[in-house]
Amino acid sequence: MIKATVHSYLLNFKQPAGTSRGVLRTKESFFLRIEDPTTPFAVGLGEVGVLRGLSVDDVPELESRLAWTAENIHLGLEVLYARNSAFPSIQFALEQAFSHLQHGFHHFVTPFSRGEQGQAINGLIWMGTKHFMLDQIQRRLEEGFGTLKMKVGAISWADELALLKGIRERFSSRDLTLRVDANGAFSRSSIDPVLHELAALEVHSIEQPLPTTDRDGLSEVCAVSPIPVALDESLIGMFSKADKELLLDTVRPQYIILKPSFIGGWRGADEWIECAAARGIDWWATSALESTVGMNAIAQWTATKHLHTPQGLGTGSLYTNNIPGPLEVKKGELWTAGDVQTSWSLPESLQTFR
Repeated sequence: MIKATVHSYLLNFKQPAGTSRGVLRTKESFFLRIEDPTTPFAVGLGEVGVLRGLSVDDVPELESRLAWTAENIHLGLEVLYARNSAFPSIQFALEQAFSHLQHGFHHFVTPFSRGEQGQAINGLIWMGTKHFMLDQIQRRLEEGFGTLKMKVGAISWADELALLKGIRERFSSRDLTLRVDANGAFSRSSIDPVLHELAALEVHSIEQPLPTTDRDGLSEVCAVSPIPVALDESLIGMFSKADKELLLDTVRPQYIILKPSFIGGWRGADEWIECAAARGIDWWATSALESTVGMNAIAQWTATKHLHTPQGLGTGSLYTNNIPGPLEVKKGELWTAGDVQTSWSLPESLQTFR
């Protein structure tokens, strides 16, 4: 008889000296655990990757909805996925858990999942003090990353621009790709000089330059920006295909950023890709700070797309107590460094192997 339970796990962020106040210190992840002895692996595990304050399903009803989903697990993946349309992180957990029942942690068979090939990823530079950000930049360069993504908006733009200029003085655009993630930090009145300063530094792209609420402003920026614009947070809460098409037709970004936990998992991301491809819009995927369980599911999916664009999948090292698994970052690439089925040390409450 099939049954399911819900578990929580508190991930603790590393807090190096120099981080800005108000940053996340912990992240609670929920896990859906399905037991079905008639399936090849008998147990399936899926991560509910909610990010407080950002996920559309960060609502008081989330935990009761999770409990309802577990109680009604007998309805199966298709019915439960449809009934959780307003809870994309639960949809993704369902996809992972039902896939795990059949395939274990080997959701997709690719050279990446077999440990034969890595995936290029960007090195992430977190917002903080100037000294803290400079230290991160130096570390990412020493680690061999060919693409850096710098989050901006925590300190003055003049200081952030100086950091970018310092990188460009050492490395040309042929040697190092720079991305900037603004998280909606700018306004229509302030963004124009920023875009031209970034263009002078041959920055690859800017993510979410304006708030999601200023769709008209985003449309104007995408039309005239001297560098490509990527939408990230703007995708959150777009449930129907019609909503997705309207957003893309209105704003016309050059890129979209896909976080499966925010947009309905693998199939939600695939629908975004379909809509974007029809409009000549490219994409890459990033994490929503999932544990190794969710990251493994995202990375295996991205590997099926045979991409050369660096993905945003290097956040696993942010935690002091991430769930040990087979993923490893080596010289700017994410690898499956151990056996994808057995190289895990799961907390007792999440155990999937006996």
